[in-house]
Amino acid sequence: MRGASEILANDIDPLAGMAITLNCKLNGLNPFPILTKNILNTQPSKFDLIVLGDMFYDEDLANTLHLWLEKYFWTHRTRILIGDPGRPQFSGHSIQHQLHQLEEYTLPEPTQQDNNGLTTSAVWDFHP
Repeated sequence: MRGASEILANDIDPLAGMAITLNCKLNGLNPFPILTKNILNTQPSKFDLIVLGDMFYDEDLANTLHLWLEKYFWTHRTRILIGDPGRPQFSGHSIQHQLHQLEEYTLPEPTQQDNNGLTTSAVWDFHP
């Protein structure tokens, strides 16, 4: 919708892949490629932008992801945006020293209740 010439979605959960396809259809977009394998131990092609959503929910994953993002940034100079609702594994992680907050959103009440009282979500720009 913003004019990207190529998009690749990635989630290790096949159900998330189906949700991505459904979301595309609901928004009048042709579904784009979805990769349902872990790419954190790979060096995929160069991307202009990487967008992550709520991936710092586990400390081991957060550490692996942080190292991959740093390597990817320094190899390709890719812009990286991270969305997170303020989970402790994110707010207390060393990645915080490499982030600039771009925006903060209030979560809808039902979402707050489903997420153990988290009330906001923010978008961060990653700059190692």
